[in-house]
Amino acid sequence: MGHRSREDRVRSAWFAQERDARAWHQSHRSSDRARPGGRPRSAASGPRHRAPDHRPHHRQVRVSSLPATGFFDLDPESFREWSIQRDLPKYLGDQVLRWVYQRGETAPERMTDISKRARSILSTELRFGDAIPITDRVASDGTRKLLLGWPETPKASAKEAGSTTSLPVVESEPSKQTECVMIPSDGRRTACISSQVGCPVGCRFCASGLEGLEGNLTRGRIVEQAWRLGRLPGVDRITNVVFMGMGEPLANYKAVTNAVRTLNAPWGLGISARRITVSTVGVPAAIRRFANFEIPVTLALSLHAPNDDLRREIIPWAEYSTVQELLDACRAYFDSCGREITLEYILLGGLNDQVVHAKELAGHAKKLRCNINLIRYNEVAGLPFRRPESDDVHRFQAELRRRGVNVHIRASRGRDIAAACGQLRHERRTAG
Repeated sequence: MGHRSREDRVRSAWFAQERDARAWHQSHRSSDRARPGGRPRSAASGPRHRAPDHRPHHRQVRVSSLPATGFFDLDPESFREWSIQRDLPKYLGDQVLRWVYQRGETAPERMTDISKRARSILSTELRFGDAIPITDRVASDGTRKLLLGWPETPKASAKEAGSTTSLPVVESEPSKQTECVMIPSDGRRTACISSQVGCPVGCRFCASGLEGLEGNLTRGRIVEQAWRLGRLPGVDRITNVVFMGMGEPLANYKAVTNAVRTLNAPWGLGISARRITVSTVGVPAAIRRFANFEIPVTLALSLHAPNDDLRREIIPWAEYSTVQELLDACRAYFDSCGREITLEYILLGGLNDQVVHAKELAGHAKKLRCNINLIRYNEVAGLPFRRPESDDVHRFQAELRRRGVNVHIRASRGRDIAAACGQLRHERRTAG
């Protein structure tokens, strides 16, 4: 059978997006009805959807020697429990956390203030990182993008039982891939990280969701992206983190909030809450839940259209909530934690970038304590959307400012390395 054309692949992906969005929300709603008292369950517990993988199968290798526990999944309390179970000092976790997060050292044999026995156990029973680097690209503006592969890992119960035959196999070349980006600018070092493998939202203009949702990332794998970016040459430390990579963060709620705890904690990466941004396409119930989270990070709503009809045309998930419901949830977030909301608005040439759209958007913004980030679209091969003209972008901004809205045009970074969300993974897969 011959290879399908790029157009055929894109068309199939669009149908998959529609299916994934409907399946996620239908399952989410049916599960809500089944819960006692009708309480909605966490968005993190949504089902996993995998688009068909038509690529050649890779050789399978057994990973019986792979430890079940990942270092980046641990915090001081869980590390203390892990140490006690192995008759190790309670303070061991504090030592190892300092070695990894403050010194960047992940080789136990070089942790010189730890006993030989403890170093031996650390070497055999902890995974100090899961990611397998696949591609590393540096743009002319200094932006750097990593494509990471994530192997399957053994279940903790099998490892603790001492079983080696029951451990799963892993592909020798991991097919689950995500992207993360280091963006240097004006003294800042911003890590843009992913929360899921693929994306269930399926925005029509975005490369991330073309193959649907393949799985959630764990707390550790989310944190590891930021840690890796912070260890790149020339990067002294991460100053900002944005959850604007692949995935919908609030659909992986537990892992994302736990990762934020590590990113923010003094024993972790020590990043200020106001310098951590979680971007969501909009799950009203999850936004309201997030308003009660103990770390008041910045919330960014990926609005992208000023009305329901246009938004539903470009974002399948928009069928399940209205713009007004999202703005009400964002207002509740602001009322709870006092953080000004950011409205993200990607400008698609000839579609949502006209003055009439700016007027409508301004009406929403003036009812909400927020600022607006305008984003020029980065074109994705095979998709029909185009980058807007510079005159249209500045006209759009001027109309918002004329109406008293705080608005900025985000600088386009890393265009020469496919730095936009999901582009690098999509580029590699469609080229294969």
